[in-house]
Amino acid sequence: MNKVWLITGANSGFGRAFVEAAVAAGDVAVAAARRVETLDELVAAHPDQVEALHLDVTDTAAIEAAVQDVVQRHGRIDVLVNNAGRTHVGAFEETGDAELRDLFDVHVFGPAALVRAVLPGMRERRSGAIVQMSSMGGQMSFAGFSAYSGTKFALEGMSEALAGEVGPLGIKVLVVEPGAFRTALMGNASISAELPDYADTVGPTRAMAAGGGEAPGDPAKAAALVIAALEADETPLHLPLGDDGVDAVLGHLEQVGAQVGAWEKRARDTAFDV
Repeated sequence: MNKVWLITGANSGFGRAFVEAAVAAGDVAVAAARRVETLDELVAAHPDQVEALHLDVTDTAAIEAAVQDVVQRHGRIDVLVNNAGRTHVGAFEETGDAELRDLFDVHVFGPAALVRAVLPGMRERRSGAIVQMSSMGGQMSFAGFSAYSGTKFALEGMSEALAGEVGPLGIKVLVVEPGAFRTALMGNASISAELPDYADTVGPTRAMAAGGGEAPGDPAKAAALVIAALEADETPLHLPLGDDGVDAVLGHLEQVGAQVGAWEKRARDTAFDV
C-alpha cells in the first residue's frame, strides 16, 4: 500500500526533495508550508499525489486540527518529516531571549507538537516513521551557532528517548544530520547584533553565512538515502549526510572520547569513600 507523507517546510530544499521522492515512489505527499502558493507548481504537476497544506509549525494550537484534517481525508499518516527550519548566527552573549525562543518554537516545540499529533494513529496501526531533520550541528557546534545547535541538540535528545519508547510499537525514528547542502537554510538566517569582542571567533561564521556559494550536498540524493534507511531492516537512529557531516560527527565523537579518557580515572573516583 502506498504511503501518506506529511512534510513540513516542503516548498524548497530538503522538503521539496522529499515531496518529489514520495511522488516518484507512488506515494501521497501532503506538503506543508507557510506560503502554500510556492507549492502550486508541484500540485499542478501531480494533482493526485501532492496536496498543499498551509501550516506554520510555530502555531502549535493549529497543528492538531491540521493533522486530524489530513487523517480524515487520507485515512492515515505513514511518515512525518519534521523539516521546517531556519538558522541563526550570533555569539551566545549576543543572542537575546526572543531570538532563542523563536528558534526553539521552529525546531523543538513545533516538531514536538506534530509528533504528538501523529503518534495516536501510528500506535493504533503499529507502524509509521518519524524523520527529524537535524544537522551535523545537532551533534557538535562551533562559535556563532549556539542557538541553532541548542535547538538541534534538544531535538536529538528528545528523539533518542522517543525512539526507545515507540520502537517496540513498530514505529521508526530517524534523525538526519546533514552537512552543507544546497538549500535555503543560510539565506533564511537571522543574525544577532554584533559585539566587537567576538569578531575573531564569530566573525568567520557570519562571513560564511553571508557568503552564499554553492554547497556540495544534493537534497535529492539525501532524500533517496533517507528513504533507503527507512526501508532497511535496521534503520539507524542517526544518519549524518555529506563528507562534511560525516567527518564532523565522527571527529566530534573522537574528541569527546579523548576528553573523557584524559579525565576518566579522576572522574570515576568521585564516589563516597567506603
